Amino acid sequence: MSAKFLLYLVMTPLVLWSLEAVNINGIFKKNRVVQARIFYFLLGFALIYLTTNFIYDIFESSKIIF
Repeated sequence: MSAKFLLYLVMTPLVLWSLEAVNINGIFKKNRVVQARIFYFLLGFALIYLTTNFIYDIFESSKIIF
């Protein structure tokens, strides 16, 4: 297994757990359940991708320094 895949496995539950803190009731109008679910889905994917690549890049750049 690659390090990036393991990082995805670690970051996915962490990001999904942190998304529970987002209150989207004030963002969407009433009866817009489908839009809210799509928003959560896309936001989750984006945050998982960005956090994984951020941490991976930090470890990759630290290999050059040390």
